[in-house]
Amino acid sequence: MKAVVVFSKGHEVKVLEVPEPRLDKPGQVRVRTLEVGVCGTDKEIIQGEHGRAPSGSDYLILGHECLGEVVEVGAEVKDFQVGDLVVPRVRRPCPHESCAPCRDGHPDFCATGEYTERGIQGAHGFCSEFFVDEARYLHRVPRELREVAVLTETLTIAEKSLRQVQLVGQRVPGKRSAPGRAVVMGAGPVGLLGAMLLLRAGYETTMYSHAPKPNEKAKLTEALGVPYLSSEEHEVKALVEQRGRADVVYEATGAASASFRLVTALAPNGVFVFTGVPESEKTKWDVGTLMKQLVLNNQVLLGTVNAAAEDFDAAVADLGRFQGDWPGELEAIISARHPPEDFAQVVTGDKSSAVKDVIVFSRG
Repeated sequence: MKAVVVFSKGHEVKVLEVPEPRLDKPGQVRVRTLEVGVCGTDKEIIQGEHGRAPSGSDYLILGHECLGEVVEVGAEVKDFQVGDLVVPRVRRPCPHESCAPCRDGHPDFCATGEYTERGIQGAHGFCSEFFVDEARYLHRVPRELREVAVLTETLTIAEKSLRQVQLVGQRVPGKRSAPGRAVVMGAGPVGLLGAMLLLRAGYETTMYSHAPKPNEKAKLTEALGVPYLSSEEHEVKALVEQRGRADVVYEATGAASASFRLVTALAPNGVFVFTGVPESEKTKWDVGTLMKQLVLNNQVLLGTVNAAAEDFDAAVADLGRFQGDWPGELEAIISARHPPEDFAQVVTGDKSSAVKDVIVFSRG
């Protein structure tokens, strides 16, 4: 079958003919890949900054944001049947009995770091014509979400983030009539889907992104009913003056210095959620002033990575709600679809589009 791979030596990306996987356990499901989303993690992998091929392989099959269709089920599989649309989870638990999160079904909180991630770390991904997975790692998708379900994994980042924000918020006495204000930093797919989720949760939401208007991301943002401010044109002080201090900041850029500047926009008792994984960056920063702000205002800086099964279920449900709330806008996040042969050029930017690029294997 056809697969998009990156070689461990030289980091060359190729479309390769590889063996088609078969069921070898009764609890497995064989899936035809329909679409695979491309993101910044893929760029890091092909640049050699992140990722690892499976043991014994000189290449890694890429792709971790996937939508597929079930073509075969194992003898013990009861929850799926041929023809079901599914999205797979990415991270799999480490083998250590001492890792309580993994043993409890939450490898997104793995304490050893020895997890595997399909298409990223130690396990082949989904950017191939077919893949096999255990049924317990798959989530069924309604047929009416066919055109947007490849966004599920991206949305799980926000789902887990909001779930953690709500847990952290329980430390604050009293109840609010409304969640408060939120600022989303970065108008890419992670930020746009995060803005949708925050809006549905009741937050007065503002998008704070680098590029000045007009641009396609700003257009999409404002179509959601979210004000868009450019960090090039509005310093953090101006953002606060116009929109007020944020009870939640949802960072979706991976830009370290810019993110920490935005911490000053956080309201008392606020939570700043970091989702990006930046490159190493040395900078002069007044850590004393930052620490004083955090302590005196009971603020929280929260890092979050990956997502749990409940976040995938929530993402599938919310995609359906988003379709009803913003007909057309959700679909517009996917700004281009490409054949597998374009993968490398999409990741490097030569063929990338304005917002979200997707690799198509089958229209299903």
